[in-house]
Order: sequence, then C-alpha cells, then structure tokens
Amino acid sequence: MKFSRRGLIALAAFAALQTSAQAAEDVNVYSYRQPELINPLFEQFTKETGIAVKTVFAEKGLIERMEQEGALSPADLLMTADVGRLVIAADKGLAQPVELPEILEKVPVALRDAGNLWFGLTMRARVVYVSKDRVTQDTFTYEELADPKWKGKICSRPGNHPYNLGLIAAVIAHKGEAAAKEWLTGLKANLAIKPSGGDRDQAKGVFAGECDLAISNTYYMGKMMTNEKEPEQKDWAKATRIVFPSSAGMGTHVNISGMLLAKNAPHKDNALKLMTFLASDEAQQLYANGNFEYPVNPAVSASEIVQSWGKFTPDTLNVAEIAKLEKAASKLVDEVQFND
Repeated sequence: MKFSRRGLIALAAFAALQTSAQAAEDVNVYSYRQPELINPLFEQFTKETGIAVKTVFAEKGLIERMEQEGALSPADLLMTADVGRLVIAADKGLAQPVELPEILEKVPVALRDAGNLWFGLTMRARVVYVSKDRVTQDTFTYEELADPKWKGKICSRPGNHPYNLGLIAAVIAHKGEAAAKEWLTGLKANLAIKPSGGDRDQAKGVFAGECDLAISNTYYMGKMMTNEKEPEQKDWAKATRIVFPSSAGMGTHVNISGMLLAKNAPHKDNALKLMTFLASDEAQQLYANGNFEYPVNPAVSASEIVQSWGKFTPDTLNVAEIAKLEKAASKLVDEVQFND
C-alpha cells in the first residue's frame, strides 16, 4: 500500500498524538523503596484511575540524577525509605509544595515538611529486640543502652547507617551534642561485637547468644516472622521480643518513608492524583501492612502482627528537625569510633 506525502504526514501526526495521549496517562516515580513494597500500591492506583505508573528504582543516586536532569527531568514523584533523603531533596530545590486538603488532613504535622514540600507515608520505630530467655526487663530508656550493666550485651549495625544516624540525631535534638556523645560512647562500650550487617543480623546475634539486646527497626520483626524463603529467620524472631524505649520528653524514636512532588514534574496532575491515593486510607492500609509498618494516618489501624508488639508513644519532634542533625550524628560516630 502506498501513501501520499500528505498521507504520511497525517499518519505521523496521528502517531504523535497517540504517544502524547498515552504519556498524559502516565506518572513517573523515582523510588528508593524496593519495588515489591510499592508495586502493589501502583497496581491498585492504575486499576482505579487508568494512569500507568512508571518506576525507576535505585538504592542511591536518584537525587543526584534529578539534579543533573534539571528542568528536563521526567520524575514526577520521589519516594524514599527515610526522611533524610526527603530533606536533602527539598533543600536542593527539587520539590514543590502540595496544599491539597486530602493529603494535609491525613499526614500529621510532625511527619511532614513545614512548607508541605514532602510527606510521610509509613512510620517505623527504632526499638530494642531483647532475648526472651535472658532478659526479663519490660521497659527501657535509650539512656539505659549506655549503662555499664549491659557491657558486652548489645548488638548493633554500623553507626553510620541512616537508621542509627536518625536515632543519634534524635538524642542530639533532645539532649544536646555533648550529652549525645557521652551516651554514644557508653553505648559503644556495651557492644558485644563489632557493628556489622543489617538489623536482622542483630536479631540473629541474640538468637545465637552473642548479645542480649539488639537495636533494630520494628518492621524487621514482621519480616522475620513471616519469612518462608529463609525460615531460619523465624527462629531469630521467636528468640526475641520488642521493647519500645523512651526517654523523658522524647518518646520512642521514629522514622518514615515518604514522598515529594518533583519541582519539574511533567505530569503534575497525575502525580497529585497518585499522592492523594498514597495518603488515602486504602493505600495507607496496603502500604503499612505490606511492610509491617505503621500508617502515618492515625485513623488507619496497623496490621494484627504489628499491633501484637504493643503500643508506644512516638517522639513528637518533627522528623525534619531530627534529619537536619544527621551530619552532626555522623561526626559523633567517627569521634567515638563506634564502628571500630
């Protein structure tokens, strides 16, 4: 079949219109969160709206990529596993404010940016896993982790990991840098072994008798309890129980996963629809249950497994204030040689 020049131009124009129409029904997400945690949410969003979610996942470098791409960046949303990266992205001018009541009403003030540049989606607590066999104590303060009575009894991942930096930064925020350094020095003196591995490795250390206490995030307990691929982790979970530490005026330290609207979002309307969905009761339930986390929306209940760990009072200090002290926390880790 032959087409005239005019016909070919018309076909090209039609194809371009189709591509444009298809792109208009997309939303692009740069994500530090693992695909298996967020894909179920995106699938439900697409089912309800017809808008396809295209995801770029990386463990690092996405903020730098957005900087390099500048105004031509295809990113509509940035999703993170911690507040620190949200603050960094916002400070670099990579976000734009969102004032939608549907989002503001769902996310507590302490878990979002003061200028509404980013929002928490799920929450987890930094807690102590204690040996069921060797520890009878039911309450702890963070200060107690530096008490000499626990010398040689504590396991921890490296101090410069974001999860530990967040906890150290929270202590700085509440107690001051000098007191935080003294506390961190005492905690280091109580370590049973050199910090290594991830949070689940610390639970394994309790199971193996290397330590009696392990510093970890709450959701790893749920992951171990239900791990069918590595069933030995179920034994690690059975050997420990969660205690929610607190301190006078501090509460239990929490961190968040979160989202922000990219400054140059090419599909802003679709991005706002996705953000509204992610803050909804439906998505909050899906997201939190899928990763054994706590919904940021207080109206949405945590899963039965998460509820079985007990209740706690989260720190009321805005997580952004804590994130801004992570550089100071990293400096203390080096000064006390925590990882050595």
